[in-house]
Amino acid sequence: MRGRLAVGAAVVGLALASGSAWSQSGIYTCVDAKGKRWTSDRYIPECSDREQKLMGSTGTVRAVVPPTLTAREREDQEAAAKKAAEEAQKRSEERRVQRALLSRYPNRASHDIDRGKALQSVDDSARAAQHSIDELRKQRAQLATEQEFYKDASKMPAKLKRQIEENEQSVAAQKRFLANQEEERKRLNARFDEELATLKKLWSPAPPVAAAEPPASAAVKR
Repeated sequence: MRGRLAVGAAVVGLALASGSAWSQSGIYTCVDAKGKRWTSDRYIPECSDREQKLMGSTGTVRAVVPPTLTAREREDQEAAAKKAAEEAQKRSEERRVQRALLSRYPNRASHDIDRGKALQSVDDSARAAQHSIDELRKQRAQLATEQEFYKDASKMPAKLKRQIEENEQSVAAQKRFLANQEEERKRLNARFDEELATLKKLWSPAPPVAAAEPPASAAVKR
């Protein structure tokens, strides 16, 4: 108790000694890096790297002013604030996407139907491409029959050569299309799988909050 009274008396004495430094709003006080004590009625630049106490007229601490940020510290603070804002924006966007997803697919059946339609479209395109390949192979067989008449390839008509080349190029193009459709099928399944994983969490009701058991002391004695 005596120690507290001594500190309080010292602070009051310091305030009275400072005279003009005192104001209605209080005085700033601090000890700089060299150990020198400062008092002022305004912010003390010499203590910008450390906390400053704003003392009231009764000698009590009314506020603690944090150190002024350096240029590097301000940059770090701004970077942290920017990152926090970006993360908040990302979370907001995720919630928006989830709401849209839940609105579009209120249950598993609606999601399965959309998956089926998307895959059906890919499968139809793949079947059409395979049909084209089968037709091109029939044409190639006919061209091969004509080609047999020309043992010497140099005597083969230019038209026949062009037809064979075009046939082979068309088959290659259809095969590439088939490969792309297979990749598209995988991509669609992956997308729907990812959506389904998210939707399962959104569809699941929140787990009920378990009622807290009464403390042993509250048990009714029989």
